[in-house]
Order: sequence, then C-alpha cells, then structure tokens
Amino acid sequence: MADHRRWMQGPGNTTAWFHCFAGIAGDMTLGALLDAGADLDEVRGLLERLPIAGWHLDAEPVMRGGIAATQAIVEVAPTTVTRTYAHITGLLAEAHLPQRIYERASNAFAAIAEVEGRLHRRPVEQVHFHEVGSIDAIIDIVGVAAALEVLGVDHVAASPIATGMGMIRTAHGMLPNPSPAVVELLARVGAPSHGVDTHIELTTPTGAGLMTTLAEHWGPLPALKIRSTGFGAGSNELEHLPNLAQVVLGAPSDQAGGSWSNYGQPVILLEVNVDDVTGETLAHCVSALLEAGAHDAWITPIVMKKGRPAYTVSALADVSLARRVGEVLTTES
Repeated sequence: MADHRRWMQGPGNTTAWFHCFAGIAGDMTLGALLDAGADLDEVRGLLERLPIAGWHLDAEPVMRGGIAATQAIVEVAPTTVTRTYAHITGLLAEAHLPQRIYERASNAFAAIAEVEGRLHRRPVEQVHFHEVGSIDAIIDIVGVAAALEVLGVDHVAASPIATGMGMIRTAHGMLPNPSPAVVELLARVGAPSHGVDTHIELTTPTGAGLMTTLAEHWGPLPALKIRSTGFGAGSNELEHLPNLAQVVLGAPSDQAGGSWSNYGQPVILLEVNVDDVTGETLAHCVSALLEAGAHDAWITPIVMKKGRPAYTVSALADVSLARRVGEVLTTES
C-alpha cells in the first residue's frame, strides 16, 4: 500500500506554532492560547455549551523560570465518574459546538481512544478514559479547540516535543515516563520528540493527543509575520528549564520564498492495487472509505504484470484518520 503525504491549499492564513521545549499538556496549551490573546469569557461561553456541570475555568498570571506566563486553572467538583469514549462523543455532539471546534476536539479524543484501546485491548467505544475523561481534561481539550477558534487559527505547527524519563504514577499505576499512550500518540503521526533528563511527566496524553492531531507540520518556527505570542505554564517549577509551552501566532511571510503554511492541511494518499474483483465490490469499497472519513476515494484502471487488467483503489484522508481508512481499504478490497 502506498502512503504519500500531500499538502493541500487551506482557506485561511493564521498559523499557531507551539514550542514544546518543556513538553506539552492540555492546561499548558490552553494557558498559552489565553496568554496570546484568546478572550477568556468567549472561551468560557463556548465551553458552557457542554452538558457537564461542576467546573470553573480561570486564568492566573504566574512566573516560570523568570518568564511571565498564564496558567489555565480548572476547578471541578469531586466526582467518581469514569467516562468511556462513547460517552465523550455524546457530550461533544450534544454541545452543538461550531464545526471546527467540534472536529478539533473530536480528533484529539479519537486519537487517544484509538491508542488506549490498542494498549488495553479493548474496542474503541468501550475505552475507559481515566485522567483524560475527567472534567478538567475535557475542559482542556475542548477549551484549546475553542481558544484556537476565538483567535481565528487556521493552521497549527509544532516543534519537536520534549519528554521526561523514569517512572510516573497514573490511574493505571506506575508507568514508564513518557507513558505508553504518549509514545503511541507520537508514533502514529511520526511526531519528532526528544528526551530530557528529568523524572517529571513533561508530556501528558492530553497534550500529545492535542498536538498530534492539530499539528500540520513539525519543525522550527516557520516564516511568519508574528502577531502575538504567549506562554502557558505547567503547575510546578522545574529545576533545569522553565515549565512552559509557547505559542506564536502570525500570518505566513513571503521571505525566503514562502513557507510550508502556504500549502495548508496535510493529508495522506492511501492506495492498493487489486485484481480479480467485481465492480460491486469496488463500489462498496469506495462507499465504505467515504463513510470511514476519507475526503475522497476513487478507482483507476491499470495493467499489472503479464498484462493482467486490474484497478488501483485510492483514498485521501486526514493524517489522524490514516489508520482507520487504511484498515477499511485493506479489508473491503
């Protein structure tokens, strides 16, 4: 099966680049966007559409490593509720959020559910979210999507992501740092990362789920006409580096012949060559690919070895949906 990454022109030109030099977490991402100018009341208003109660979002000015930053603080009432992925998708659907907010939040939860399901050998719909299903994590993920919309962000990019080492305590018990979920999330899109000699959890599953589904490009700060910047603070001071995530907002610059942002959203082209197949099977395959979330799917007649007539079945999909669409492509063809 061929896997070709292609870049397609996007409709907007506002880019957010995240500098993950001390890792990334949901609250750090949200804090950085609030620090960069996302209006807190507007973000709260969008979050209040969620059919959940017992929470309050605030933004507190703090210092980390001598740098002024914003810490996003979610206060929640005590609860013992453990939500499944199916429960989360129901909450998002019931909230009637603007389309782009819904898609960005849904993609993050879907990626985390896929990884957790594979790690714990459970169907995706039955995956139990522990930390990620808590109210504060839901507010973080949907809040990030809302803040991006308030700021009018069309494209997201990120630096390589820093991770810690050693062991960490989680709802599943003691786990290696970075956690298996974080490693799987980074691996599923080929996100660049590097380790830091600290036993603190620098990158959380929430942060990794957000960044790996939002980012269209990985690398240094692209050529931008910078509009604003912000720092989101983690909850603790670190000894060797500031516990911060930075976001830089701007429009693509024409310097140095333009930048990757001019190409917009990344998609993956998945293809398979098949012979000895009926037209009914091919038609069903195209329909199943579209139902799985492919942007488009099509069939091309080809000639294989020894002059045999055959077909190439192709599908164009978001990076975050590549595994799901690929599975449909192989099973239905």
